[in-house]
Amino acid sequence: MGNFIITQILGMQWLNQIIGDLIKLIFGDQFSLSAWGGSLQFFIFDFIKIGILLCFLIFLVSYIQSYFPPERTKKILSRYHGIGANTLGALMGTITPFCSCSSIPLFIGFTRAGLSAGVTFSFLISSPLVDLGAFVLLTSIFGIKVALAYVIVGLVLAVIGGTIIEKTGLGKHVEAFVLDGENVDLDFIKLTQKERLSYAKEQMLFTYKKVVLYILIGVGIGAIIHNAIPQSFIETVLGSDNGFSVLFAVFAGAPMYADIFGAIPVAEALYLKHAGLGTILAFMMAVTTISIPSFIMLKKVVKTKLLVSFGAIVIIGIIMIGYLFNFIETLFI
Repeated sequence: MGNFIITQILGMQWLNQIIGDLIKLIFGDQFSLSAWGGSLQFFIFDFIKIGILLCFLIFLVSYIQSYFPPERTKKILSRYHGIGANTLGALMGTITPFCSCSSIPLFIGFTRAGLSAGVTFSFLISSPLVDLGAFVLLTSIFGIKVALAYVIVGLVLAVIGGTIIEKTGLGKHVEAFVLDGENVDLDFIKLTQKERLSYAKEQMLFTYKKVVLYILIGVGIGAIIHNAIPQSFIETVLGSDNGFSVLFAVFAGAPMYADIFGAIPVAEALYLKHAGLGTILAFMMAVTTISIPSFIMLKKVVKTKLLVSFGAIVIIGIIMIGYLFNFIETLFI
């Protein structure tokens, strides 16, 4: 039953078979068996599969979020302190399916509300990195063990990163306007079920429109890797036997700007080409958490010392996670 759920419901292999049959019917056997045919099938299948799962998950998560508006979230987080509070902040990040740039306004709101630096930075790390959508999509591609491992290490990185920033006092180095701005604290407004469903629908459409371009780019890159780049090359450069593969992945992902949904198709193609598991996870984390555009936006709200320290903590953490999973990948594959 578990295998059926992963391969047929989440993985939608039945859809992949239908698309393959249609390509064969329209273009003929020779094209369908060629590299171009394989790339076309990968592109169409992944784009549709990710779109279906993403819309369903955003609708579900947005419905849950309707019970936790920013004001209520601030009140919940303000009751806790220390590592427990940082852990809760990281967990709160899992129900915000946004890229890191979209998380920055919430980060500002949390800071103005007087929440600790540990909570706000744990949230800032986990929000683009780990969410329900990422877990389900990763399960559909890599299986439940890899998906769970990704979520766990992502949360651990968020909690440790937030704790270091809080304990070292680095969290005080934010721009003055962040601390001096007005914090609007509205009373929690109860919504009807119809209003919650309408909110979830609006968020689903808004978020999908926002990320669809990144999905197209990610699926396109994945299709090229899947059929145009030789497996031997991927294994040599990004295989777990290459001691520099994780570093290559991190510095290749940093210039990119995409959310987790745009990074997953590329990760899937690398996985099918036998790239190291830790290398793949490091690439995904780098794309979503330390992209250069995200750091440019973050620089507007934090001072250079905090920005550099935040980047160093996250990069070192990602590299360590990458090498760890390359070392123990036989436990997952």
